[in-house]
Amino acid sequence: MRPEPLRSHDPARLGSYELVGRLGEGGMGTVYLARTAAGTQVAVKVVRADLAPDDEFRRRFRSEVARARQVPPFCTAEVLDADPDAEHPYLVVEYVDGPTLAEVVDERGPLTAANLHSVAIGVATALTAIHGAGVIHRDLKPRNVLLAPGTPKVIDFGIARAVGSTATGNTSPEFMMGTVAYMAPERFGEADVPLTAAADIFAWGGVVMYAGTGRTPFEGDSPLATAGRILTQDPDLSGLADPLRELVSSALSKEPADRPSARELLDRLVAGPSRPAATAAALAGQPDLRAAASRAQSVTGLVAVPPSDDPIVEVPAIPGMDEPDSPSRRRRWFLPVAIALLVLAVITGSMMIVFGPPPATTTAEAGQSSPVATPATSTAPPGPLLLADDLDKDRLWLAKTEPDGRSSCVFTGGQLHVRIDAKPLYKCRGPQDTLPDDLNIEVGVRLISAGACAAVWFHFKLPRGGHLIRVCQGNIFVGTHQSADVSVSRTLPLDNPIAVGGPPVRIGLRVLGDMVTVSRDGVPLGDAPLGEAEISGNRVLLGVFLDRDALDTGSAEVAFDHIEVRGPATAGPR
Repeated sequence: MRPEPLRSHDPARLGSYELVGRLGEGGMGTVYLARTAAGTQVAVKVVRADLAPDDEFRRRFRSEVARARQVPPFCTAEVLDADPDAEHPYLVVEYVDGPTLAEVVDERGPLTAANLHSVAIGVATALTAIHGAGVIHRDLKPRNVLLAPGTPKVIDFGIARAVGSTATGNTSPEFMMGTVAYMAPERFGEADVPLTAAADIFAWGGVVMYAGTGRTPFEGDSPLATAGRILTQDPDLSGLADPLRELVSSALSKEPADRPSARELLDRLVAGPSRPAATAAALAGQPDLRAAASRAQSVTGLVAVPPSDDPIVEVPAIPGMDEPDSPSRRRRWFLPVAIALLVLAVITGSMMIVFGPPPATTTAEAGQSSPVATPATSTAPPGPLLLADDLDKDRLWLAKTEPDGRSSCVFTGGQLHVRIDAKPLYKCRGPQDTLPDDLNIEVGVRLISAGACAAVWFHFKLPRGGHLIRVCQGNIFVGTHQSADVSVSRTLPLDNPIAVGGPPVRIGLRVLGDMVTVSRDGVPLGDAPLGEAEISGNRVLLGVFLDRDALDTGSAEVAFDHIEVRGPATAGPR
């Protein structure tokens, strides 16, 4: 991105940053090239003047900056600083000196096969990092992908809804948010239906298709025609060769649930059995891209889990009730609404926003550099005790050893020990009690062997699965376990890793609405979104999970002691 000269009405300085040129202008405001006091070049995005007086916008801007600062800089432009309380609020990000993907394709034509695969890996790496921090980009497009030396960089993620945008972030009478050609079908639907990270995956498919062919997969002669094709037609993938064609096709599925996650895309791009030659060509001579992809994989923790015999007996679901594809569960997309909103979009233009549930308050919001999250939930005492078990003998949780001897739950030394051998996970048989959606769970956890993660499932129901917290040596992963897949919505790094073979640590989970607050020995570690997965269970389970970085060991053991499950707080705000 090459700067243009400053205009007469542009400020010369913002805070400690000297503005030296204009990089662009968008729905949120103007982006300037600036210099720090040390002479480092940065990009400064200044909020539009009409948004600055709005207190609600400033509050949201402050929270969303704090969340964006938690996105690891793996193929993303790092968020460096912000001042939401300035007369003109601004955001400071890493300056990336390189052309946009749109500029390269417009000027030179579609990318070569190796370069295309590199861009696909880079953007999937960025989305893995962004989604792992609980953020959704919402405006991924070729102009937001910079082809910097070393790795592609994704910019403009996760900052600032404009006043009047909906909490869920779908289209509204005031604004059309995003670029139509890269918008998922569900974005043209009901305004009260929350979007998920799957919308970014759809955009990834469009970006890769454009980079490889010079056109979008649903290209029409107008935004209205393009939207109609997105809603009703299959993508035109002619000109795009395998192995990318297969991945792009799955990313462009009409149903969000049918699209792979960003982490799944990344895994298939760099390690898929059918594409070793493409991967080798894409990563040849690009150590930075290889390192970024590897690091993104190591901190997000998704593991594909083969089906296994589950020791829990469940009552079968009643056919037609809460089936994943039942009419009551399906997203409904309305073309008339899309038409009206697209007409407004042509008038008002597109803009970028941030989305998602409110993030935790962090010290970054208070002007400190370390984003140490504190809980955004109520400080009221927990509610009534629902379940309690010392986990020293058969009570609510029961001992069990599988016939093949590879998995067991046994009581030893006053603790419940869970062990696996040559299996990825195992759950212990627990209580069948019906529990409320809002819960407070506290349990003692020990990691007996290296590579072992203690697992706590809640809202669990077979065969759908449930939400899952994995407590590993250096990280706590928050996400879901459904069918054969474990996905991660937030990674909470542990500054003080849990010692293997050490004393128990008390892990607390406070589930309120669509957020969970995780604590260790009473100290909050952060909040994480539970996501939009269709989960309707009410069980709490304990078990073991093999850390993906220790799959070669093939065995793992953890221990639990004294669990308490309480209802929601009886007083205080939520």
